[in-house]
Order: sequence, then structure tokens, then C-alpha cells
Amino acid sequence: MHGFPLALDPIAFSIGALKVHWYGLILGLGALTGLYLAIREGRRFGMPQEFFMDLLLLGVPSAIVGARIYFVAFKWEDYKNNLIDVFKIWNGGIAIYGALIGAIICAILYTRSKGYSFWRIADICAPSLLAGQMIGRWGNFVNQEAYGGPATETFLRDKLHLPDFIVDQMYINGAYHHPTFLYESLWSLVGIAVLFILRRQKFLRAGELFMSYFIWYSIGRFFIEALRTDSLGFNGSTGVASMLNTLWKPMEWMGFEQGSFDPNYGNIRTSQLLALLLVVAAVAIIIIRRVTGAAQARYLDPIVSSKQQPEGQEMASPAAPDRVPDRSAAQGEPSEQSGLAKTKDQEKTGTASPPDQPEEKR
Repeated sequence: MHGFPLALDPIAFSIGALKVHWYGLILGLGALTGLYLAIREGRRFGMPQEFFMDLLLLGVPSAIVGARIYFVAFKWEDYKNNLIDVFKIWNGGIAIYGALIGAIICAILYTRSKGYSFWRIADICAPSLLAGQMIGRWGNFVNQEAYGGPATETFLRDKLHLPDFIVDQMYINGAYHHPTFLYESLWSLVGIAVLFILRRQKFLRAGELFMSYFIWYSIGRFFIEALRTDSLGFNGSTGVASMLNTLWKPMEWMGFEQGSFDPNYGNIRTSQLLALLLVVAAVAIIIIRRVTGAAQARYLDPIVSSKQQPEGQEMASPAAPDRVPDRSAAQGEPSEQSGLAKTKDQEKTGTASPPDQPEEKR
């Protein structure tokens, strides 16, 4: 038994008055890991790595802004009298769905400006999103936030077999809690493997790997969200609330209990309902795109920008599309084509050119 477990210091190091938080470093590591995966996969399609680097530089700020706006909008009562706290993202308080909204808007604008199909680029980046979320959740671990309801130490150590440093960090306000950050991180790790397998299948169409990401992540988020004690929520239909609780029942059969959720704050967890809607929407988009013919391109098809020629290729002349430039003629050397032309002229006149070397006498 650990009577006095110690919480990790959220500050990694200081440079003068500047304090560098683990939260920011972990988010940065997640972003770089996602960038590496995107560049590596993009290389298979001949895409320059600068494209994904620029996308990251634009996408990360867009995601942070979107995540913070989403969170603050649902917590406005806590911020309206302390506007300066809106900008303190190092204290946590960003919403993943808001981050996705901001990043997607940025990606649509950026890919179109470069002449690429958004769906093709989104497919390449789908595993990167899961990788960023998988690593980023450990920032919540350091900050002791986004945790679940109370759990016994025996459940964490003996049933889940978690290492001491995780169990100790989950001792918050005098009680142990479910490490929901870990559940979501592991779910994302398995999801990356699933997407890696899917993207090698010939039946996969453009946009479907991106939709598969939403389906996988949202299923996990639906069940994990109800364990948390800090869910954003609202008052909605009792029928919808009852449906969500019924769908969550399998978790109770496995010994999990829902985290506390103040009924005065709401009866529906926003992220849980949104996760369910995203699963339905993603499946519908896949079906609609196939039925309407909008998903004719396959994942494994080449990716070409409509605004630039592929590197190393020249625009063929409309009048002579099959003509190949004679490089030897440009260098002042006799070419094979010119030699053939001379031979034909010599046949007509009955003359022949002397051989380069005299024939050997036998």
C-alpha cells in the first residue's frame, strides 16, 4: 500500500521566469509523431514533406484555437468574469472535438490552395490524428485532469495491473480514480494498428480511412466519456439520456461505474452524444459517397495536385504528344535518329559512308 503517493510536478523546467509545462511538451511530441507518420505515408505517393510540415504549422494553432473556443463556450459561466483565464491553456481545458473542427477547417482551406483533394490528404493524416491523441492524453495524466470516477486501489493494481506511477498519480483529493487518459490512449494505439491494416486494402476508397478514424475514435470515446467527472453537458430529452445510458450498460457488466455528473448541470454528456452522432454520420458519408460515385478514387491510387506538374515530367506538345526530345542533338553529338535518316538518304543515292575502322584482312 502507498499511503502518501506523490503527484508529478506539471512544470518540466524553468528558464528564468518562463515555466515550461509537461502538458505543452507532451502535446508537441504528439504533433511531431503525427507529422512523422504523415510524411512517411505521403512519401509513398510522391508528396513533398514540406507540404505536411506547413500543414502542421497551420493546423496546430487552428486546432488549439478551436479546442479552446469549444471548451470555453460550454463553460462560459466560469470564464465570463475571468477573461484572462481563457488564454491559460497550459492549465488544461481544451476539447478534442473543438480541436478537430479547427484542424479540419484549416486542412480544407490549405489542401484546396495546393490543388489536392481534401479526402486524399485526410486519409493520409488519419493515423496521425490518433497518434497525437494517444500521446497528448498523457498531458492530462500529468495535470491530473480528465480522470474518471472513484476506483479502488485494488482494482487499479491487482485487476488492471497498472504500474505504481500511474496508480499514485490517480490518487486525487483523497481517493483513487479511473485513469481514463490511459483507456483512451490504449484505444487510440489499437486504432492506429487498425488503420494501418485498412489502408493496405484494395477495396478502400478515398475518404473512407478518415471516416474509419471517426468511427473508431468515437466508439471508444462514447464508453470512456461516461467514466469521467468533468464532462461538458446540457439538459436534453430524457429519452435521449435514457438511450445513452442503455448503450453504456455493457461497461457496468464489466464492473465500471459512471463518473459523477451533476443533474443540475445537465442530463446528457455532450461528447458522448456527439460521439454517437459521429459514428452514424461517418457510416452515412461512406455509403452516400459510394452510391453517388463521389468515391471513385481508391486509397492506393496516385495523388496528383491540379496546380502543378509532377516533378521530373514535362508538358507534352499537343501537336506531337509521343515525341521524345533528342538530347544528343542538343549536345552536338550524332543521334540514333539522325543516323537512321542519313542511311535512308544514302540508299536513295547509292552511296555509303566509309566505316569508322578498316575491315581486318583475313
